[in-house]
Amino acid sequence: MSVFAAAADQSLCAPLPVLGKDVTVPLVMGGDVTYAALDYAASAPALQRVWDDVAAYAPYYGSVHRGAGYLSQLSTDLFENSRSTVAEFLGCRADDQVIFTRSTTDSLNLLAAVVPADCEVFVYETEHHASLLPWRDARVTYLNAPRTPAQAVETLEQALADREPYGPALVCVTGASNVTGELWPVKELAAAAHAHGARIVLDAAQLAPHHPVDIADLDVDWVAFSGHKLYAPFGSGVLAGRADWLRDAEPYLAGGGASRRVARRTDGGVDVEWHSTAARHEAGSPNVIGVYSIASACKALTEAGFDNLVAREQHLVAAVRAGLADVPEVKVLSLFGDDAPRVGVISFVVEGWNSSHFAAALSAEYGIGVRDGLFCAHPLIRTLLSSDPQEVGECGAPEAEPGELSLNAIRVSFGAGTPDEHIERFVRAVGELVSKGAQWKYRTEGGRCVPDRGAAQL
Repeated sequence: MSVFAAAADQSLCAPLPVLGKDVTVPLVMGGDVTYAALDYAASAPALQRVWDDVAAYAPYYGSVHRGAGYLSQLSTDLFENSRSTVAEFLGCRADDQVIFTRSTTDSLNLLAAVVPADCEVFVYETEHHASLLPWRDARVTYLNAPRTPAQAVETLEQALADREPYGPALVCVTGASNVTGELWPVKELAAAAHAHGARIVLDAAQLAPHHPVDIADLDVDWVAFSGHKLYAPFGSGVLAGRADWLRDAEPYLAGGGASRRVARRTDGGVDVEWHSTAARHEAGSPNVIGVYSIASACKALTEAGFDNLVAREQHLVAAVRAGLADVPEVKVLSLFGDDAPRVGVISFVVEGWNSSHFAAALSAEYGIGVRDGLFCAHPLIRTLLSSDPQEVGECGAPEAEPGELSLNAIRVSFGAGTPDEHIERFVRAVGELVSKGAQWKYRTEGGRCVPDRGAAQL
């Protein structure tokens, strides 16, 4: 019995309804096919539930914290209730703050802006650039890529034990890799950080859509994630956690909403009293719809039950990994090995293929959307491909013609809205492309590998 046929026997839940599930796309050979969206790690499709909730609220849209009118008051209540919903979704502690941002990147840059001036930041080279790069004004120690979860903990413990002088420290780590999908030992890393007097922030961009994230249980100090990966792609994100560094720092943005009182001084200057609540770092008119969409997604995932969602996703992970294992030319990328637990994110390379060419053929010939490149995790990809640290590579397709090898990989990612058929089509397409080759000619245009529309079919 195939892994797909076994689904019925396992009583797995059905995919959650998402927007775009019936969208058709043209194939380069002619005709069209239902689009298989397998790029969830970049942006997951919006849940139908989220879209319906936002549509129901839209006629009542109003400015928050600003107006005495009914719609403004309703929008303010919705905005603040969304904050409570997110806090509950994350298992926040009583004195934690939930700050709404634009994205995970924005959240981590906000945190980077409020760390004490003498803080040392510890970050693994395996991080997404959103976690790797914001700490420009801090002393940063970059940790080598571990090859086991235990080694990750040991590496951190050694680095923290060696630090001099002793002072504030922050550890930044992902919960699930955006390249390999592997789960990191967050709880153990938090314990190691706290044992050495450091704090820890969890990049949950790839973890929160796939697994429950409980701040109190994991004992992390902050969590950051994005709405557009949590089935709510409306340009909002979250930074949640300890209030003290956030309360003591200057506002991330200066402006209305962050200030409680502004008065002119006799010398002509301005005195400002800033809020001590989350509003301190939410200056300007907030993205109310984006915030509400995150709260709606949190409710939808909670009601669906993470146990059910995880079980179904692991069924899909097993199907993809089994299908790729049947193709000897495919190498799946991994830090921790085949047995490591992971979410629905799998990256691989194909012997003899430029990864951008392979991804373009999946799209043009099979209607399958995946991602190719370095996935904004350049040091990690170089480690996984055993390449020279200085070898040139870019996010997105490099300037390489089809057939030329280059430093990039292919990533397939999926989640709560992915039907079995999309995974079946992907596995079949990989096997056919490797055994038979592409049916069309391709060329590089503007840094992307695209079908050569002027060419004849192969």
